[in-house]
Amino acid sequence: MSVPCKLERSLLNHEEYETIRLTHHPAIYDVEPTDLADLRSRLRKMRDRERTLSRQKRREVRGKGGARGANFPGTAERPSQRKQVFAAALKRLNRELTRLHNLTARTTHVEAARKALALRRAANFISYPSAGLTSNEGMVPRSSTRRRKIVTGARIGRVSQATKVAQAMRDARGA
Repeated sequence: MSVPCKLERSLLNHEEYETIRLTHHPAIYDVEPTDLADLRSRLRKMRDRERTLSRQKRREVRGKGGARGANFPGTAERPSQRKQVFAAALKRLNRELTRLHNLTARTTHVEAARKALALRRAANFISYPSAGLTSNEGMVPRSSTRRRKIVTGARIGRVSQATKVAQAMRDARGA
């Protein structure tokens, strides 16, 4: 359950309240991300301290543990409320850090996608070579795109030998 700002102010001293105030709506956007990380560690320490005090006070009420100190009077209600204030501030801070992280990730992904799109579009346009020779200079022979058929030397010799044999047979018939 959320705690009103007036109740936060009444539960905390001035230094703690100034720390908590930075986690509320308009002020949190002015804080740098590195400062937010430092603030998160400070808030965790404060929350953990109040949680420990709250548990100790509950143990005292049940009769399980002795008094922690002479300057900690009252019920376990106040440390519990203070812990809730610090936990809520920590929750707001974590949400803002997550939002900032997602924002930077999104901008990085958008930039990468734009770069990939530019590369793809550049690949779609084939850069043809220059036309080379200009018009009115006559026909230019084009190289054939067909595969050259290579005939071996043995095959060439076989054909010419067969021709010689055929001619010799014709000559022998006529004589």
